[in-house]
This record gives sequence, C-alpha cells and structure tokens, in this order.
Amino acid sequence: MDFAYRSDIGQQREENEDYVGVFKNKAGINFAIVADGIGGHQGGDVASEMAVSHMGYRFENTTFDQPTDAVKWLANEVQDENQHIIEKAREFSDLKGMGTTMVATLLFDGEFLMANLGDSRGYLFREGELHQLTEDHSLVNELVKRGEISAEQARKHPQKNIITRTLGISPDADIDTNLFEMAAGDQLLLCSDGLTNMVPDDQLASVLKATDQTAAQKCETLIKMANTAGGLDNITALIVAVDGEVAGK
Repeated sequence: MDFAYRSDIGQQREENEDYVGVFKNKAGINFAIVADGIGGHQGGDVASEMAVSHMGYRFENTTFDQPTDAVKWLANEVQDENQHIIEKAREFSDLKGMGTTMVATLLFDGEFLMANLGDSRGYLFREGELHQLTEDHSLVNELVKRGEISAEQARKHPQKNIITRTLGISPDADIDTNLFEMAAGDQLLLCSDGLTNMVPDDQLASVLKATDQTAAQKCETLIKMANTAGGLDNITALIVAVDGEVAGK
C-alpha cells in the first residue's frame, strides 16, 4: 500500500490553511487525514493543524484493529477535538470563529473506513471509474439535493463556501462514517475543495487512471492542474494506492 500527499498554497491565498498527515497505530492500522481550515488567515491554519496533529498523535497510541472500534474512536475524537478548537478560539481573540473541515480514511484487512465533515472529499477509483464516497456538508449541496440548482451551477455558486458542518465553531460535530470493501488496484483520493473546485471529476479520473505515474507524481499533477485552472484556494491531494493482493480476500 502506497501513501502520497502534496499540499500547495495555490495562486490567490497568502497562507496555506490545509493540513495533511498519515499515521499508523500499534496494531499496524493506517489513518490518513486531510483538513481544510476555516476562519481567516489567522485561525484556519491553527484549527486544521490541531485536528490533524492531535488526532494523529492519539491514533498512534491506539491498539484497535477492527472497523467497529474505529467508528467509535473517531466519533469520540471528533467531539473532543471540536471542543478543544472551540476553547482555543475563546482563549485567543484572533482565533475567534476558526474551524476546519476534514476527510479521513482508516485502512483494515480488506476494508476501509471513509469519514468526513464539511466539503473536503473522499473518492474511490476502481476499475477505471471514479466514485465520490463522501457527501459535502455545504449549503450548495443542500440546494442540489432539493433540485434548486444543478451540480454544475453549484461549482460556481456565490455561496459555495458556506459549510453546514465543521470541526470547531459549533458545539455539534457529527462526522459521517461509511465502511467499504477494498480491492487490489483501488486508489483512494482525499482532497480539499481547493482541488475539486478547480478540477472536474472526469479530469481527476484521468490522472488516477495513468499507469506510468506513481501516487506521488499523481499528487503533483493534480496540484498543477488546480493551479493552472486558477488556484483560487489552498490545494491538498492525498492518494492511497492499494497494490497486489488485499488481505482478507
């Protein structure tokens, strides 16, 4: 299994408020996470770094190796970290209103857990097809679900940055978690909206389809594509490439 990630400031922002990390616990389970900070150039980067570094550190000290235990752990961790971010924002006036989105995956024998809060996304590329596994917690996605705007209109909607669920800001932080089967040759893509707002899904798929690039090279290519399209936000891409036989299959 190959992990690679790249994060870039983009073309328009003064700081990179995205944060990304890959961790392993004492049972050998991998945990990959991407967080996209919210709340201005002061607070957003603090919130995203807190989420990734704190949860990553605590994950490394766990011993579980089953998805059911991971779901419980993740739900508790998100609630705890949500409170930590809120308390930090109250403590420092320049951090007021900070928060972060997050998307994460935990990989087990023949299965993987995908979890998200906000509009950072998780995708599965399998047998030539790209599947979005997470649902955006955003105002425009609610409008799409109600049939008021199209998916294409959502990409350019003036309120596309309004997030309905975050880590931090609100006392409620309910994370979505879903378990999927894993197959040899699968690729998982975790990314911030700085990528998906700039690069359509069919172009994401074309990069993941390439057989002459490593996961690291594909991350580089995705970053370049987002920047070429305007790079309006920070851009983060994390790829997990599943090679060979999958345990448990």
